[in-house]
Amino acid sequence: MKKLTSFGTKNLVQGTRSASTADVNANSPTLTQEAYERLEEMIITLELAPGEAVSEAILSKRLGIGTTPIREALHRLARQYLVQIIPRRGVVITSVDVRLQFEVLEARRELDRLISRSAALRASPAERQILGNLILTTRAAIHANDVKEFLRTDAELNDWLAKAARNSVACDIAAMLHAVSRRFWYFHLADEQQFKQTAELHLAIVNAIASGDAAAAAAASDQLIDHLVEFANATLPGA
Repeated sequence: MKKLTSFGTKNLVQGTRSASTADVNANSPTLTQEAYERLEEMIITLELAPGEAVSEAILSKRLGIGTTPIREALHRLARQYLVQIIPRRGVVITSVDVRLQFEVLEARRELDRLISRSAALRASPAERQILGNLILTTRAAIHANDVKEFLRTDAELNDWLAKAARNSVACDIAAMLHAVSRRFWYFHLADEQQFKQTAELHLAIVNAIASGDAAAAAAASDQLIDHLVEFANATLPGA
């Protein structure tokens, strides 16, 4: 299955700004968020490859965003284990580490279960309707074997689940872990069957949340983590 060439957790601004324009608003939260989203996209889709060395200046020129938002975005990505900042030497994209993935999944199991259960209990009627609409969009992406569209819609689903859960602390930590886990999955994704199996397990969680079934949402969350653990195990030498 062909690898993705682009991915965003939200709608990304297409094209580039001139560096001079970006520098005028270097401290803009919007620019910092854009820098973060675009860099995360590049790392997850391997446009910035594991082990690659980069610098604030290079990334600023490449994205057309000032160095201050780039720097702030890189510090956030460092907290997500996606880059390593080496003082006076630059930035290195971290390797895809199966041991880290197991640790991430162990933490995700507890957090994702909490978020799923809480969202099922606390989502408003309007939020449940939005989730229902996104389920249909996700289903269409699965049917079309469109991994790019699935990831876009799944990211939007995650945003809405975070809002519905009404627990910003748990959701912020989970989002950090999801970034690591998402890159690992993308890096090792081999075929259509793997894609569709993972996607269906994601949908089972959202279906349970949209219907308000907290117990089913928690159980579906555990089933997804079980699957991701098996997926990680299959990448081990000799598996």
